[in-house]
Amino acid sequence: MEKILAIEHLSKTFVIHNLNKHIEALRDVCIDLKEGEFVGITGKSGSGKSTVFKCIYRTYAPQQGCIWYHSKKFGLINLAELSERQMIYLRKYEIGYVSQFLNIMPRTTARELVKQAVLEMGYEEERAELEAVKMLEHFELDQELWDCYPGTFSGGEKLRLNIARAMVKRPRLLLLDEPTASLDPASKLKVRELIEQLKREGTTMIGIFHDIEFMENLCTREYTMRDGKLADLEL
Repeated sequence: MEKILAIEHLSKTFVIHNLNKHIEALRDVCIDLKEGEFVGITGKSGSGKSTVFKCIYRTYAPQQGCIWYHSKKFGLINLAELSERQMIYLRKYEIGYVSQFLNIMPRTTARELVKQAVLEMGYEEERAELEAVKMLEHFELDQELWDCYPGTFSGGEKLRLNIARAMVKRPRLLLLDEPTASLDPASKLKVRELIEQLKREGTTMIGIFHDIEFMENLCTREYTMRDGKLADLEL
């Protein structure tokens, strides 16, 4: 299997200008992922886990290091130096991100949010509708909510919708930032089932988890982060 992602000596520092203070969020982080692998990252809040994801997704620009990604369209590229236009393309077609939080689009229903994700991939209206319904049913989102605006949803319902919207695209690389936070056991099982299905289909994934039990027999490898560094690796 070829490497799909190689993070080399990644460092990120935040500057609090009014306090003239520098906070080192990441220090010399290195991670390799082969196609189809699922790597899990654990660690305390503030250890740098989400910062790694935001550098991959280019929400943050790292100070040092490279993030080599093997794109289906662009070939081998460094995400740390990619143009904004290229990054927008990758977010749309190749790299998915599941956050604990849902960025709600105004006057867009739950069904439309998932359906739009499929339409973005170039599928026709009928296929998009079928895929949206299948995904909403899988996560057992109450059918009465499908045509409602997510602003009224509970935290768990919003998270399930966020996961559905990202996973329905079957991205080449999927970043899962606490995908089971605020979910009940039945919903966690639904997430696990879909992760296992994506693994079988060859999707490469990185997941941040506090729920160690959820990770059992799911991850190819597990890392632990402490103070912005990868502290150990379990094979």
